Amino acid sequence: MKRINLNRSDWLLWLGWSGSAAAAGRELPCYWEYRLSKRQFGAAAAVGCVLVFASAFLFYRSVVAALVLSAAGVLAPRIQRRTLLEQRRLRLALQFKEALYSIASSLAAGRSVENAFLTAHEDLRLLYPDPSAEILVEFEIIAARMGYGESLEQALTDFSSRAQIDDISQFADVFTTCKRSGGDLVEVIRRTSQTIGEKLDVQQEIAVMVAQKRLESRIMMAVPFVFLAFLNLTAPDYMAPLYNGIGYVLLTAALILLALCFALMVKIMKIRM
Repeated sequence: MKRINLNRSDWLLWLGWSGSAAAAGRELPCYWEYRLSKRQFGAAAAVGCVLVFASAFLFYRSVVAALVLSAAGVLAPRIQRRTLLEQRRLRLALQFKEALYSIASSLAAGRSVENAFLTAHEDLRLLYPDPSAEILVEFEIIAARMGYGESLEQALTDFSSRAQIDDISQFADVFTTCKRSGGDLVEVIRRTSQTIGEKLDVQQEIAVMVAQKRLESRIMMAVPFVFLAFLNLTAPDYMAPLYNGIGYVLLTAALILLALCFALMVKIMKIRM
């Protein structure tokens, strides 16, 4: 059997922190990964350990057991990284939709393709005042590449390879093909932006509905813990048999079932769009 050895950096990478060395090796942002800072990593791990400790102590009424189980809280940065990555990719997709509308309007007004992208950057600055907005950073990169003499097609292809978002990749492919074949670029971009915009609108509606159900699932998961805490405070004699002998077995089984239910709910609500 092949033995796999993981060092400290491998474990940190798996948990969600890529480290400063990995971050320093890349100049341009990649939207298929998210690197947690030291502060984000530490805060997520601390919150995760505290929550697991509180939940375990509520179930077992044992500091030792709670301390042992709280080690599972170090998985929180991995969950946090996945959540932040999904939010970042969704933001970029929605911002890209607005960029396409601006580009289509500029082309319809008679501007060249290159000027349309430069004008779109100015329009986007009005929509997104934060200079660190993903689409503003990318359009600044595109403008800089064109300023250095690189073609717009190459800049868009690089953007799509770093984003790895279907809508951006499709637009880059359509744009490159149309530019090379000499097609009606204005009409192609108009139809492409309309199609992508409608698709993103539907995805946004689905995301809103899923977010509502996600909130309901979290409330449902919190109810057993609140109920257990309430009974421990109001009727400790009634709950006393659970904290000796077979009671610990029942509590462990209940905790495992809750964890399985939570994993199942997360899997059900994870809709790939």
